[in-house]
Amino acid sequence: MGESVYRGDLPMPWFLLIPSFVLLALGAMTCVYYSVVRARVTRTMRTLPTLRDGLELPEPEGGWPSVCIVVPAHNEELHIEGHAESLLLQSYPGDLRLVWALDRCTDQTRAKLEAVIAAAPPEAPQSEIVEITDCPDDWAGKVHAVHSGVTRSEGAQGAERLLFADADTWFESGAVRAGVALQDHRDLDMLSLLCTLTHSRGFELRAQPAAGLELVRQFPLDRVNDPSKGLRFANGQFMLFTREAYDRVGGHEAVKDALLEDLQFARLLRHQSNDMTLGVLMADLVVRCRMYETWDEFRRGWKRIYTEAAHRKVRDLRRHAWRLRFTGTVLPLIPLPVGGWGLGVLLVAKDVPLGAALVLTGLFGRVMFLSAMGLVYAMQHAPRGAVRWYPMGAWRIGSIMLEAAKDLREGTPTQWGGRAYKREAM
Repeated sequence: MGESVYRGDLPMPWFLLIPSFVLLALGAMTCVYYSVVRARVTRTMRTLPTLRDGLELPEPEGGWPSVCIVVPAHNEELHIEGHAESLLLQSYPGDLRLVWALDRCTDQTRAKLEAVIAAAPPEAPQSEIVEITDCPDDWAGKVHAVHSGVTRSEGAQGAERLLFADADTWFESGAVRAGVALQDHRDLDMLSLLCTLTHSRGFELRAQPAAGLELVRQFPLDRVNDPSKGLRFANGQFMLFTREAYDRVGGHEAVKDALLEDLQFARLLRHQSNDMTLGVLMADLVVRCRMYETWDEFRRGWKRIYTEAAHRKVRDLRRHAWRLRFTGTVLPLIPLPVGGWGLGVLLVAKDVPLGAALVLTGLFGRVMFLSAMGLVYAMQHAPRGAVRWYPMGAWRIGSIMLEAAKDLREGTPTQWGGRAYKREAM
């Protein structure tokens, strides 16, 4: 009977060479991709300031402008106390007023908010509550609430700056001062922040960094902050407008049916006039946010975000999903079989050059992935140890985008803020 076992002193047969070179190519792809990610993140960290840098900036030349913060809230009893306390303790040197627009609340949001306001120190900013009992059919709920807060409150009248924030955010005491100083320093018509998200829940650790990174990959900060690129993005958790810019784009009435009014505002700012400037920077813990309490809320919320970010284009959602699954799940895991196969080539096939190339490629690919994602997680102030969950998180975020594409294709309404919104696929 003939010998069928491969001997290491013979040339490698094609059925071993082909998978070797395929794995080598995929391993090299991991090295290149995550080297680029690391370089882009490093450049962003070096060239763009964060809100924390704004704490060190001096008073604007014209003095501190008056600011009104308008916060929409729909059934926010879990967050409203800590949020309100953080705003009432702001150390802003100029005139600061607070307006909460309570949108059809059916829980204890108002009672808890009133208790916090009543316990505030005498030097706290002047506060006002606007109650909204219904929403017109042609308005999105949040947008109508903010519009009501601006138009029905005394605090917003005559304010030189309007800051729109969400009720699940927490502000360090110098946050408003830093935001105004940074806006003036960079001569921006609107400053938006990527708030630092919490990472205390399981789904936050496993999936949230991947969700945030995917959004920033679609809207890279270096390009968003470069007026010549024309890329438009903003985050509704923190949008600080000059009054002139807000009125010039038409206020919230101009985006009344938008489920992501922040993206619409960003597009309007760039579309209206080339001399209007928009900046999007990292909050760097100065403003923090817990976006969702449960995985189901997380899934529904990010479906809405990705749907609107993709302009409701099914093809783009599917393309983003499969690209993320390949770059975020396949490429990070590839170095392991690449290195293992390389060891097999060294020990069994005795092919030192090819085996060494596979082992080194696998090792370098793993190092570049961990290094690049370590920087990404540091920017997000997420635990470094959670990087190990990134491939799984990327796969699940891909599933959310595919589900969003399916909903669009089948005409499934978007459920948000107590209402259902029918969104037509583009």
